[in-house]
Amino acid sequence: MLNEKRKARIDEILRRKQPDLQIFLDDVHSSQNNSAILRSADAAGVLGLYYSCRDDLDVKIHKTITQGAHRWVGRERVDYDQRVDLIASKRAEGMQVIVTALDDHAVSFREVDFTKPTLLVVGNEKEGVSQEVIALADQTIIIPMMGMVQSLNVSVATAITLYEAQRQREEADMYTQSRLSEEEIAEIKDAWLYRDSVARRSKGNIPTKAKLWEDW
Repeated sequence: MLNEKRKARIDEILRRKQPDLQIFLDDVHSSQNNSAILRSADAAGVLGLYYSCRDDLDVKIHKTITQGAHRWVGRERVDYDQRVDLIASKRAEGMQVIVTALDDHAVSFREVDFTKPTLLVVGNEKEGVSQEVIALADQTIIIPMMGMVQSLNVSVATAITLYEAQRQREEADMYTQSRLSEEEIAEIKDAWLYRDSVARRSKGNIPTKAKLWEDW
């Protein structure tokens, strides 16, 4: 049984979650990178992320890398041929689509207003974000580099960008007032308590006790 201190901690974390700061991984098929991104997402208060791979297979995660973050961040695989529709639907909901890409229109990640509802899209190490996804971007961004290499590892780049988003949102007091409704908090808390007490060996699969991440 979970003690009251643990339950209070879960409630506190949920009230800091940022449901309008989401991540989409475009063919990031490395399980190590996926796991590291999950850990950074949890640290920045992200509620959930989407991912899509060309082979339409689930990407495994490593608990030694996530250090438990897979229990607190929702993860949903989107069929590869549906990813453009998913991102377009996020734009239609009012989210700005911010894509990491080395193109002529990219600006420094620090120039983006991350206090707006945001879907951050990152791509794999070899090819980056696909052109059809870049076409949906409201803004492409880069992390300025002062050395010989042009880019960072995708998990590192994602973490740096998320912490810029966290900095901006913290300055705007967006972590001090709950962004979720009481009903949403109760539903997710119930699922989290279930996972924390019953499903500790889960590798990130959604337990059947509640919808959990269907409506972030």
